[in-house]
Amino acid sequence: MIEDSRSMTIPSSTMINGDLVRDVDDDGNIPEELINTYRTDGVVRVRGMLHPEEVAEFLAAEQEFHQRHKAESLDQAGTFTQLVNVWRQDETLAGLTLHPRIANVAKQLSGLPLRIWHDHMLVKEPHNNKPTFFHQDRPYWPHTGDRHSLSCWVALVDVPPERGCMTFLPGTQQLTGLRPQNLAEEEDLFGLAPQLRWLPRITYPLRAGDVTFHTSYTGHMALDNRTDDARYAHITVYMDAETRFNGNPHVVTNPLGLAPDDRLDGEFFPEV
Repeated sequence: MIEDSRSMTIPSSTMINGDLVRDVDDDGNIPEELINTYRTDGVVRVRGMLHPEEVAEFLAAEQEFHQRHKAESLDQAGTFTQLVNVWRQDETLAGLTLHPRIANVAKQLSGLPLRIWHDHMLVKEPHNNKPTFFHQDRPYWPHTGDRHSLSCWVALVDVPPERGCMTFLPGTQQLTGLRPQNLAEEEDLFGLAPQLRWLPRITYPLRAGDVTFHTSYTGHMALDNRTDDARYAHITVYMDAETRFNGNPHVVTNPLGLAPDDRLDGEFFPEV
């Protein structure tokens, strides 16, 4: 862990001979150094995950789905439009959530068999002026018996800092046992763990088709969107294939009639 408190911004994908940099091949293989970065920091950027034609197809589907369903957003505070399990409702977006290239990278990073926990579409409207403050994901989830879980954050448009890219607290994947944090409260995570305020922060701007992976315990936030264009991000969340339900309420599991200690498997949680 770096011991100073400087904020580090990792440059977004650069152009070499007119082509975007790719950190991944078409089968989803990535360099060992990226796997090591993920396991040290709890987060890694993978550039060029999607080809430009894939980005165009998925963005068009995301925009159409957003227009049809944005009134159903789980977030009513205006921070973003949040639509969950879109893969169950749209065939094209299912192709993104279940994308084998992305899943293969997730399995390399985790070193475990994985299932889909859920996906969600997160759209920040132009000039929304509302950051998503630092939080961990895992405290929200009704999981038990799991060894690892992680999210892939797919940029479907260019996401520089001013459009709401992500900032991470590297190394915080070791911090477990906290209650769920309030995404709308700037001080909530730091009130629970004051030492985190002084950690270095990594900001990852993304070009369309780039992704980040972060563990479910890695502290992260997203800046507000100060541009004239909406920020479209598609997140696929993966969980350990052995994960069981702990009985707590959650929007994904509430309709399923699960009992505590049931395996989270079957058609709603397919193995990848």
